[in-house]
Amino acid sequence: MSAATEAFLAMLAAERGAALNTLAAYRRDLGGAEEAIGDLAAVERDAVAGLAQEWASLAPASVARKASALRQFFGFAMDEGWRGDDPSGALPAPRSRRPLPKLLGHDQIAALFARAEDDAMGNEPRAVRQLALIELLYGSGLRATELVALPLSAVPRDAPFLTITGKGGATRLVPVGARALEAVGRWMAVRPALPASRFLFPSKGGAHLSRIRLYQLIKALAARAGLDPAQVSPHVLRHAFATHLLEGGADLRVLQTLLGHADISTTQIYTHVDAARLVALVNSRHPLATRATSD
Repeated sequence: MSAATEAFLAMLAAERGAALNTLAAYRRDLGGAEEAIGDLAAVERDAVAGLAQEWASLAPASVARKASALRQFFGFAMDEGWRGDDPSGALPAPRSRRPLPKLLGHDQIAALFARAEDDAMGNEPRAVRQLALIELLYGSGLRATELVALPLSAVPRDAPFLTITGKGGATRLVPVGARALEAVGRWMAVRPALPASRFLFPSKGGAHLSRIRLYQLIKALAARAGLDPAQVSPHVLRHAFATHLLEGGADLRVLQTLLGHADISTTQIYTHVDAARLVALVNSRHPLATRATSD
């Protein structure tokens, strides 16, 4: 990659606190663009316009993501004085709607937890860890990255809250329910003694459980519970947490705080509920709902 692109990535890490996964995504998108059209700090506008053809086979969401990365780079390049123009107007701008996350119903959640609880009956450490993981995913709505990186110091002592460091280094307090507290307590009782690890869910090497391993564990559990593994993931459990809280009457602003969303529009998409339930809510709760219509 060019020196300018590396400088941009360094800025994202230092000034914006971008997570490793975010940096990796920017590196892929910017690196791919450089392979196609050359050094982004010096490339001509016509070459930038040619990316539309280069990206023709990609989904609209992928094109939008790549274009966003380049727009940010070009803005940075102008601020640094490397470019006197901003060619981002030549980038393709597809219109795409964010897909709604997959949704698990209450019966599916119950089946998943019943299987996890059965697995943990013998108090085998891996099974107890599995139960603690899904309790925190569904009970507190944590992101996969936040969950696996939880330090031991995050385990609640005086108050049932976790202090979570989320995207961009932002911190938030997340309540932990009684079930999750019990599951975490069971895990702490059987957690392997690894003095070198400061993480709640350590790996053998002293680091923390990986996101990939978490995904594998959740999908394997789904299969044992009779669910389609393709429909179940840590992200789906986070979405179920938000959706089911909303169904129970939680305020959207509260959900925004719990989920760690900077923009409430993200929460509105994340906590989508079906139209029929909304219609029923209006019919039962609106002040005019119980008044008879005049002839």
